[in-house]
Amino acid sequence: MSEVILETNLDEIPLFFKGKVRDVYDLDDKLLIVATDRISAFDVVLPTGIPDKGKILTDLSVFWFRKTSRVMKNLLITSNISQFPKQLLKFKKT
Repeated sequence: MSEVILETNLDEIPLFFKGKVRDVYDLDDKLLIVATDRISAFDVVLPTGIPDKGKILTDLSVFWFRKTSRVMKNLLITSNISQFPKQLLKFKKT
């Protein structure tokens, strides 16, 4: 079973906003949205998480951003970590 990710910490990259299940980091002219494994119910963040929930949320978001990109512009730049800004590459998990 995968490790549950409840908190993120990207060292020197400033946390712009911490939501119930997503953390947003400030990359100067762009934002990085990280979906965690946190669970929210009725505006309360529960103390436990679900393994890989953040990955699944991200995959669903990427699917729909790509599917609707011909209909309207959206916020997705890339989900390919090798195309992320250089300062993020050290956080890539193998």
